[in-house]
Amino acid sequence: MAAPPDDTFQLFDLRVEAICPSDTPIMCRAKPGDHFTLQGEMLYLPPGQGFSLYSLGAVLPLLAAKQRVTHPNDWMSTDALIACPDPNCKSKLKIIRTGIRTFSHGQTTLTPLNIRERTEE
Repeated sequence: MAAPPDDTFQLFDLRVEAICPSDTPIMCRAKPGDHFTLQGEMLYLPPGQGFSLYSLGAVLPLLAAKQRVTHPNDWMSTDALIACPDPNCKSKLKIIRTGIRTFSHGQTTLTPLNIRERTEE
């Protein structure tokens, strides 16, 4: 009997930190050290800390791509600073890959993994 196919994949854990210059007003109300982490699909904030909805909206579209392994020359591998969406705010968000985690396809979706279709393409 054949062994079941390997259905694992890897994603980076991420930490997104607010970078706040001290010589200018910070319009998104971020403070130095404010951050959140992303582990798989789960976003975690430290207890008692908020995060601007608009800042979150600016960085969310990039997070799924930053979680994936990319070619070293791909800009997604090298660029990590995201500007605050308020044009009058000089803060930035820094996306940091902190570790890598292995997931199972079968534990993340009910859609079956069809190995046969993938090998016929």
